[in-house]
Amino acid sequence: MSDDAKTADRRTLEGRPAWIISDGKAGHEMQCLGVAAALGMTPVIKRVAPSGLFKLASPWAPVSPIETFAAPGTPFGPPWPVLALATGRLTIPYVRALKRRAGLATFTVILLDPRTAAKSADLIWVPEHDRRRGPNVITTATSPHAFTPQRLAGLRASVPDAISALPQPRVAVLIGGPNRDYKYAADDVAHLGAALRAIGESGAGLMITPSRRTPAAMMHAIADATSDAARIVWDGTGDNPYPAFLANADAFVVTADSVNMTCEAAATGRPIHVFTPSGTSPKFDRFHASLREAGVTRPLEHSTGPLAAWSYVPLDSAATIAEEIIRRWTIRSHILPGLVHHT
Repeated sequence: MSDDAKTADRRTLEGRPAWIISDGKAGHEMQCLGVAAALGMTPVIKRVAPSGLFKLASPWAPVSPIETFAAPGTPFGPPWPVLALATGRLTIPYVRALKRRAGLATFTVILLDPRTAAKSADLIWVPEHDRRRGPNVITTATSPHAFTPQRLAGLRASVPDAISALPQPRVAVLIGGPNRDYKYAADDVAHLGAALRAIGESGAGLMITPSRRTPAAMMHAIADATSDAARIVWDGTGDNPYPAFLANADAFVVTADSVNMTCEAAATGRPIHVFTPSGTSPKFDRFHASLREAGVTRPLEHSTGPLAAWSYVPLDSAATIAEEIIRRWTIRSHILPGLVHHT
């Protein structure tokens, strides 16, 4: 298929509605929104909340008949969208049902491994560190998100006063928390605090933000360790400064448990220093190894000097996934024009 055909079809898709089938998890939703933004489409969020056996048996269960899927006037009734994106096991029955009902009218995409058959969607995206592969599977090193180059540029055009007042380099410290792979023993928190204190003592400005998983005690320890540094510490109140931190950082410190925050930082082209607490995970290890090999990240060094600096081409996975959607949708719409609904 020619580049001219793909360009024409991109323009055809721009501005059209794309269903985002969401389980309500912010991280899942943002991945889909990022791909929709890369396509220039208008997201229409369809949140689902199956219950009882239909929840327990997801992603293998059907949609509950009580929901009257595809009935006119219901959330999942026609007219069908040209594109539907879904992620999370609770959404899989809905995208499967949509694929059956809408046929070629809707191009269906699942982000992350659906743990079901490949035919669940027209295209499945998984990160490279996952094992799933197949003819309709695409992989990228990082996850998609909503921090497009255009959005980052807009955020940099208006720097908040509190960030402007910090000395450079400005280091965004993106902190996750314990999960089933990383436990964050007391020594881990102490080592992270000491490393951040050393970065502050080197003259850098710190922009520190927790995630939803960060324990309050861990944030208190980090705040105490950096109390003498030029810094901003978000305490969870007021507007979330995370987008401004991301856009205006000269470098990052990210904890290894947070794949999403690492992926978002990688969209900037700025150096990422990864702090790894006690624990290990083959899946996380593959992810971090791939970014180290690509020159995107390095382990956080526990030194007293300034952070090392380097650069790389920003990683834009949402754009990569969007291009693959356009390519496949273009092929289908041109080979089977009479069967593809273009309303």
